[in-house]
Amino acid sequence: MTLRRALRPWVANVTLMRPDSALPLVHLPDAATALVYRRTGAHNGDLRVVGPRSRASYYPGKELPMCIRVRLRPGAARPVFGIPVSELRDRAAPLTDLWGDRATRLEHQLNELTGPDRILQGIEDALLESLHTGADSHDLLLRQAVESLSTTSERVATLASRLSVSERHLRDVFTDRVGLPPKHFARIQRVRAVLAGADSAHWAEVASEAGYYDQSHMTADFHRLMGVPPAAFRAGRLPATTPCAQPPSAP
Repeated sequence: MTLRRALRPWVANVTLMRPDSALPLVHLPDAATALVYRRTGAHNGDLRVVGPRSRASYYPGKELPMCIRVRLRPGAARPVFGIPVSELRDRAAPLTDLWGDRATRLEHQLNELTGPDRILQGIEDALLESLHTGADSHDLLLRQAVESLSTTSERVATLASRLSVSERHLRDVFTDRVGLPPKHFARIQRVRAVLAGADSAHWAEVASEAGYYDQSHMTADFHRLMGVPPAAFRAGRLPATTPCAQPPSAP
């Protein structure tokens, strides 16, 4: 699905899904917040905000005609939804809880549309409206911090000094806007890097490239966030699924 150019600095990716009830739902640890539209019938659907996930969760499969996920870049959710993103951590909330009648009107509009491209266009219009009115001076600080913590092993204190802010200020802004403390954000990014390289037969090399001290450090971190060691996850030996009504506990 093609994303509008004006949203590319704010949206990481858009995914069109048609969930299959025969397959378990695996939600990876993720520092991003997503807006999800679920079509449940010919003219029925809802919008949900899925906050950052501090660890993986595993749910029984479900079947839906269509599901569109707009995954916002870390730091973009605060101006869109108007609340501290830490309040959304490890939970999914109806958009109506955050936007009220505006979300109800948007759901009605999307439910009358046919085809994922037209539905995505309606979602994009709503996101652009929020970003136009909600962006502020913290955006640049967050983008720089997210970039550094995603690509380097720079310590939080060193990063704060380089950005000319106190470590406490960086931690408070980061937690408010991303939903996770900087250190946990960096841990999630490393685990996702391991997942991206999970097809490799050389775990020690994967650990080094992801920024770990050694393979045992990687295995312990991976197990904490994913519920199983890297080799077990690669082999498909996953934790038991839990009903969606039971949110995962924080690590």
